[in-house]
Amino acid sequence: MILEDKLKACQRSKRSLTEQLSRTEENMWAIIGQYKEKLNLAAIHEQRLEDEHAKVSVLQAEREARDRVIDSLHRKAMMWMDRFTFTLNGSQELPRLLAKAKAMADVYSSLEEVHGLFNYCHYMIELMSHIIRNR
Repeated sequence: MILEDKLKACQRSKRSLTEQLSRTEENMWAIIGQYKEKLNLAAIHEQRLEDEHAKVSVLQAEREARDRVIDSLHRKAMMWMDRFTFTLNGSQELPRLLAKAKAMADVYSSLEEVHGLFNYCHYMIELMSHIIRNR
């Protein structure tokens, strides 16, 4: 009788321990599942950050390239402006040559296109002189 009671108590204890172990294992798997989900969310977030960083890097590279092109064009424009300024300020050769050519064209009967070209050249010289004076 004593052994039977001890056996029953042992079986109850075993059943209780088995149930506790089962609950503990379920809890452990639930915790592992939660951590896996958190790990996946962290990986997704990391990928988004990497993608955003790549986009920002591309935009920054494009902006820098555009700035370099603008600077290059500005330097070229200033170089030509300085050359033209030197031509106009260094001597009055260009306007004088234009006036002489126009006078010769007036003496000889020349085509309307030639007079149009002279007028256009005269207009461009006046325009550039104005730009140079006002820069």
